[in-house]
Amino acid sequence: MFLVGWACYHVLRQNSRKQRLAKLPPGPYPFPIVGNILQLGLNPPQSLAKLSKIYGPIMYLKLGSISTIVVSSPEMAKEVLQKHDHVLSGRRTLAAAQVYDFGNKSMAFLPVDTRWRHLRKMSKEQMFSLHTLESSQEIRQNSIQKLYDYIHKCSIDHQIVDIGEVAFITAHHLISATICSIDLPLFNSNSIQELRESIQGMTKVVSTPNLVDYFPVLKGIDPQGIMKESKSYFGKVYSILQDMINERLKLRGLKNDILESLLDYSQSNPSELPSDDVKHFLLDLFAGGLHTVSSTVEWAITELIRNPEKMLKARNELWDVVGGNEQAKESDISRLPYLQSVVKETFRYHPVGPFLIPHKAEADVEINGYVVPKNAQILVNIWAIGRDSSIWLNPDSFEPERFLNCKTDIKGQDFELIPFGSGRRMCPAC
Repeated sequence: MFLVGWACYHVLRQNSRKQRLAKLPPGPYPFPIVGNILQLGLNPPQSLAKLSKIYGPIMYLKLGSISTIVVSSPEMAKEVLQKHDHVLSGRRTLAAAQVYDFGNKSMAFLPVDTRWRHLRKMSKEQMFSLHTLESSQEIRQNSIQKLYDYIHKCSIDHQIVDIGEVAFITAHHLISATICSIDLPLFNSNSIQELRESIQGMTKVVSTPNLVDYFPVLKGIDPQGIMKESKSYFGKVYSILQDMINERLKLRGLKNDILESLLDYSQSNPSELPSDDVKHFLLDLFAGGLHTVSSTVEWAITELIRNPEKMLKARNELWDVVGGNEQAKESDISRLPYLQSVVKETFRYHPVGPFLIPHKAEADVEINGYVVPKNAQILVNIWAIGRDSSIWLNPDSFEPERFLNCKTDIKGQDFELIPFGSGRRMCPAC
């Protein structure tokens, strides 16, 4: 009798497993051990976009030991990021982000819990509130004026301007002045260059496909050297941030800025923001802002140079609205629809990252008739969405005009353009 019962249980369990597997989204057959990793090729977003043409906008792949769901359409992105975000907002901490405990302290990788909600609320109140934005408007205007003066001088002296470098330095000055009231030297600074290289290095190692993430047994070997690089880059940035904090601790109460507020809060609420976590919070603010701004500006200028007729349209609009000898102000932006369209088209054509930071399923959930299994990694291929010919006319051309007289924005409600995500994991600046 026992054997009969055990056999029935085993058969039912096997049938249940087969039914569950049958409900997984379609996808290419995985090879033993490596799964579908080899099919990612040298350009994963493009490779996955091609596979989605075969298997559809929601696919299942096995990347090493990790079950992975890839979504490549606005409709499926909405299902993941909005309709089911209460189940699909988990995170898998990448191995490269585990150094210095960053993966357990950063808003980007924390689970959606009380601590995450508290840090997110603090970032919105301290950095992105209307009061902060209004009070720091003069800082932004001064930084832009310094940028203009520098480029003008380079023009007179016939010097080459590195757009990526000056965009990074200007963004760094803005963030440093707003957060720490530090008026840094804008250009030709070795310390700024070192920070830029470290931030770019951090971004690179965290976004580079790492075999350790898919084969955890390789962690001690570090076959690609990513962990070693990660420790070096994170260490340099944390050292710079800790120096900022240490200098402020010697001069408490003399400045009224975000860092002062963070230290006050940490002192009053050590359980919610331990003193050692202040530098992790600062890194979230610095790294997110610096890379996003500098990358977007660099690509926008690059495309305008490649397309001189687009450059002329943007220049003529600025001339008509602002004038030839005046500096554009933030209040002018609403009257510059073509410039706004250039920014949106840059986000579509050159997203800051080809994928949103991977989500993780906290439980089984059904999407479009398919099962997304618990603990699966979910990749939203925003590069594929931005190059989909069924959504965009001439998707492989840089055409800001597509956004003129168009209500599409980047605030997470129009899923054909979500450079900053959507739902509870959306960038707090939006």
